[in-house]
Amino acid sequence: MSHDLSRSLPHVAVIRQNLVSRPLERIESTIRFQLVKALKDKDFRPGQSVALAVGSRNIHSIVRVVALCAAFLQEQGLKPFLVPAMGSHGGATAQGQRQVLENLGIASACPGVPIRPSMDTELLGNLQAGNPVFFSREALQADHLVVINRVKPHTKFKAPIQSGLCKMLCVGLGKHQGAAALHRAGVQHGFSIIEEAAALILKKIPLLAGLALVEDGLGQLSQVRAFASGDLIAGEKSLLLKAQSMMPAIPFDNLDVLVVDQIGKDISGIGMDSNVTGRHRDLSGDFFLPPNPKRIFVRDLSPGSGGNANGIGLADFTTTRLVRAMDLKKTFVNSITAISPEKAAIPIHFDTDRETLEACLATTGLEDWSTARLARIKTTGSLEHIQVSSALEQEVKAQASLEIISDFAPMAFDSQGNLGGFHEKK
Repeated sequence: MSHDLSRSLPHVAVIRQNLVSRPLERIESTIRFQLVKALKDKDFRPGQSVALAVGSRNIHSIVRVVALCAAFLQEQGLKPFLVPAMGSHGGATAQGQRQVLENLGIASACPGVPIRPSMDTELLGNLQAGNPVFFSREALQADHLVVINRVKPHTKFKAPIQSGLCKMLCVGLGKHQGAAALHRAGVQHGFSIIEEAAALILKKIPLLAGLALVEDGLGQLSQVRAFASGDLIAGEKSLLLKAQSMMPAIPFDNLDVLVVDQIGKDISGIGMDSNVTGRHRDLSGDFFLPPNPKRIFVRDLSPGSGGNANGIGLADFTTTRLVRAMDLKKTFVNSITAISPEKAAIPIHFDTDRETLEACLATTGLEDWSTARLARIKTTGSLEHIQVSSALEQEVKAQASLEIISDFAPMAFDSQGNLGGFHEKK
C-alpha cells in the first residue's frame, strides 16, 4: 500500500437499534395447529411417503421447525424423507446438498428421516412464454409433499410474490436444471413469472401443505402459517407484506464505507441482502439505494456457507483470508445458474483488515479519513447492534429508535492488524 498511513481512522461506537420484536412463543403448538388445519380433509393413509422440502438458509429455529414437522408426519403414520430444495446450492451436486442439510443440523434432528438429495428432475410443463418448468424427481415420486421456507423480500426484484414457498417450488425444487431455466425466464420476462410457475406446479403435485415462516426485525421466528394448494399463493402474498413491515434496515444514508463482518449463503441468497446494503447489479437490473455506501468491505465468509461466496462481487474490497476460504466451484456454479457472474467476481483484497479499510478510505475521495461516515454490521441479518463512526453521532442522537451504548474510541485492531468482534455494553 502506498497511500498515506498517517491519516487517522475514524473513532467508532456501538449503537443499538430498536427493531420490531414479535417472537413466536409457542412454536410446537403453533406448528401442530397449523398442520392439523392444513391436513384437514386431506386424503392420506399410513405408510405413504412424504417429501419434506427444505432449503439452505439458516432461518431462525429452522432445525426445530423441520424436526417438529417430521415428527408430526410420523405420528400420522406417514414416512417423511428430506429433499434439499436449494437449486444449485451445494455445488449443484447431490452430496453437496446433503452436506448443506447436515451442516445446518437438520439431518441429525430428524432421526429415521432419510435424505434423498438426487439432482434428477422431470419436465412438468411450460410457461405461457414457452419456458420449461422442471421439478425434483424424488419429490414427484413421493405420495405427498410438504414445503418449508421463510417468506421475505427478495434481493433482486419486487413483486407480489418474492422469496418464499413459491420460489422454493419452482427454483429450489427445480434443482440445478430448473433453477437455471427459471432464471433465464426471469431475465427474459421478469421475475413475476415465479407466481405463474408456482401455479403450474401446484396443479401437478400432491401438496399436503406449504409451511411459511416469517421472522421479525430481530430475526426471530415470528409467524408460522400452513397453506393448502389452493390458498398458498394468496397466503404468501399476505405474509410478504407482514415480513416487509418488520424488516430492519441500516438507519443512515450516503455512507462512505459499509463494513460487513460476514457474508454467506446461509445468511442470504447473495451472501449479503441487497435490501440492507442498498446495492445490487446483474442482468435483471442494477440499483443503488440507502444506505448508498461508496465502498463495501466484506471481512469474512460465514462458516455455514460451505465456501460458497456468491455475492462477494457486490463488495469493493475484501480480505485474502476470505478469498482463500472460497470454494470456487460452488461459487461459480451458483452465480452462473443465477445468470449473475458479477456476484462471483473477486474484488481487490489485502492480507489484513487494516490494509483493506485503509484502501476503502483512500478511494472515497475524503481528505480527512476521521470524518468518514462509516457503519459496520455483523451480517445483513443482524442489525440490532451497529458500529458507527463519530461522523454519524448527531444523526444517531436525532433518531428516537437509536441509542449509543459505548463510548467513541479508536478502532481496535489485534497484533495481526485485524478487527475483533464489536461487543455490546449494557
